Amino acid sequence: MHSETGRRATLDKRRGDVAAMFDGVAKRYDLFNDVLSMGQVRRWRRATVEAIDPQPGQRILDLAAGTGTSSAVLAARGAYVVPSDISLGMLAQGRVQQPGLDFVAGDALALPFQDETFDAVTISYGLRNVERTLDAIAEMYRVTKPGGRVVIAEFSTPTNPLFRHIYTDYLVAALPRIAKLSSNPVAYGYLAESILAWPDQRGLAELMMEAGWQGVEWQDHAGGIVALHRGWKR
Repeated sequence: MHSETGRRATLDKRRGDVAAMFDGVAKRYDLFNDVLSMGQVRRWRRATVEAIDPQPGQRILDLAAGTGTSSAVLAARGAYVVPSDISLGMLAQGRVQQPGLDFVAGDALALPFQDETFDAVTISYGLRNVERTLDAIAEMYRVTKPGGRVVIAEFSTPTNPLFRHIYTDYLVAALPRIAKLSSNPVAYGYLAESILAWPDQRGLAELMMEAGWQGVEWQDHAGGIVALHRGWKR
């Protein structure tokens, strides 16, 4: 077991470090998501569900699913949802919080599923924690059925320059201070760093197209703090 104190990843995003960091915050992860987003995470989750458009009987892979909060909403629409995460601590907490879901341990760079298994693949606020972004997007493409879709919800770049400056100040200064209330404040320091280092909306769209996704589009939320990217498999 990993200690809950002082665990964090670096921008090298080594898989073991990322998994250990999330193991340490699993029990209070959902609570701090609400606090740090000032409640906006629930609105963003609803928008993500609408972008995925789950239908009864469809098979959906929810990557970086954590405790399964997002997966449960998709399952409530009648889809069969597979929540997957690299953090065993997150999976253990998810099985407590969402006992009706079938959690699967999985690495986004080597998914334990056959080609063309899912009607849709989604990942929320986890892609920037993967070592090789393009390879992960290609893996999502591999396990998606022809005609299927991907939806990526991720922190992005505010489109208004003034707002972008204010937001950056919040990430650099305010977020780590708020996170000191958590069981693993240094992990939330990594959170701020990883958001600032992440590609903007167009940059992520270009990576998706490079991996083979067609009709790539995005929708900004909260002025670009979050962007929903969607694409289809030919």
